[in-house]
Amino acid sequence: MGINLRETMSKISKLFFIFVFMCFSTTAKAQILISLLLGDALNTEKIEFGINTGLNRSYMLDIEESSGLNNFNIGFYFHINMFESSYLSTGVLVKTNVGARGMSTYPIGDPDFDDVYAAGELTKKINYFYVPILWHQRFYNRFYLEGGMQIGLRSKAYDYFNLIDTYGGDLEYERDVRDEYTRFDVGLVGGVGYKVRKKIKSTAVGINYYYGLIDVSKVPDMKIKNSSIYLYVRIPIGTAPKDVEVE
Repeated sequence: MGINLRETMSKISKLFFIFVFMCFSTTAKAQILISLLLGDALNTEKIEFGINTGLNRSYMLDIEESSGLNNFNIGFYFHINMFESSYLSTGVLVKTNVGARGMSTYPIGDPDFDDVYAAGELTKKINYFYVPILWHQRFYNRFYLEGGMQIGLRSKAYDYFNLIDTYGGDLEYERDVRDEYTRFDVGLVGGVGYKVRKKIKSTAVGINYYYGLIDVSKVPDMKIKNSSIYLYVRIPIGTAPKDVEVE
């Protein structure tokens, strides 16, 4: 049975816009609910649909004094069977961040503020919708390799000024800096994974690495390329108990 690419892309496009809308209006719990409701309709003989969630540690490659930032992410994925054990893997990471921590603060033009936070620590956090487009190759339907590109659409960006004062309390100031970053991010992504059951559609765990190719900073004399290590779980939704067990 061949793949109806027009019907497949239509389903993916509709779900993409649903998820983007949900991101601006509700929480991640609502996104999961939508996935559960649509799972049966989106899983077909040639398509595996599910939730992709996990943790990622992100870095800003061109800022030497920075250290990694831990983030939570959630989204959905599609594995589209092209032939035999080869798949086109895509989807959207709807709630995900990149950034870094451990940097020195900078003056914002308010003498009182600048004096208080001069000895503080800066954390940069950028929110993206990331769309991976990967070639996904399975071996014995357990191990797999995947690689390709990932495109990001920035939604929000914040700088957090953190300070532990002399009395042991924590001070934090949040500054909206979305205008200091480009709208898009593009990079390469690849990794390995393992399916916990020897079924064509089953839960998988894996690790991917993202390497940003473009400078996302609009600030003069500041170059920023994003990178991130993803530890994830992919859980198929709406699959039937009779899904084929592979020997």
